[in-house]
Amino acid sequence: MNVEEFTQSNAPKDGNSGFQKENKRLLDIPVDGTVMVKAGSMIGYTGELTFTGKSSAEGGLTGFVKEAVSSEGTPVMEAEGSGHLYVADQGKKVQILELDAEQSISVNGNDVLAFESTVDYEINTIGSLSEVAAGGLTNVYLTGPGAVAISTHGDPLVVTPPVTTDPDATVAWSTNLSPSFATNKTIEIGQTSGESIQMEFTGSEGFVVIQPYEEGGAQP
Repeated sequence: MNVEEFTQSNAPKDGNSGFQKENKRLLDIPVDGTVMVKAGSMIGYTGELTFTGKSSAEGGLTGFVKEAVSSEGTPVMEAEGSGHLYVADQGKKVQILELDAEQSISVNGNDVLAFESTVDYEINTIGSLSEVAAGGLTNVYLTGPGAVAISTHGDPLVVTPPVTTDPDATVAWSTNLSPSFATNKTIEIGQTSGESIQMEFTGSEGFVVIQPYEEGGAQP
């Protein structure tokens, strides 16, 4: 492949509105106003954009979870201006969801990549054992209307409850579900499989998104 072929085949796609994937792992956001993105996810931009970190705020909208609640936190930043913003997260695959008005989804804080300014967000910890599981599981509750981009290690699997999942592999779920944490009592004491804490989703409606990767686990 010569230089001209390389530049043409890897040039940004045409398009001036809405979230779009340049490839499986790179999101192009046309900005005309403001958009919220994961802190540190910007890999490049065109036009005139400024970036502002969002800290804890009154009124229930937060950009960082207070350290007293979670040592992890979910930092997000606001991009403002006009241009094209390119974001990515450690080579993870990008998934784009369109939320209707009042439609909500709960996403693991590590897996939120970007969302439009029309989307309301609130960051919380969940579950009575959340500090034990995954070092304090922080989730972002996103309510439409608007586009949301999440990132996954590999291709996600969407399952219908009832289902039990590993917290480190759980990406998102519909907000009509209320997961609980439980200890897997079938694992013998002293065994270090990493599967001792599990998330339980009950009911027969809604969905749970899992990925073939454990965010907090030891990887091969």
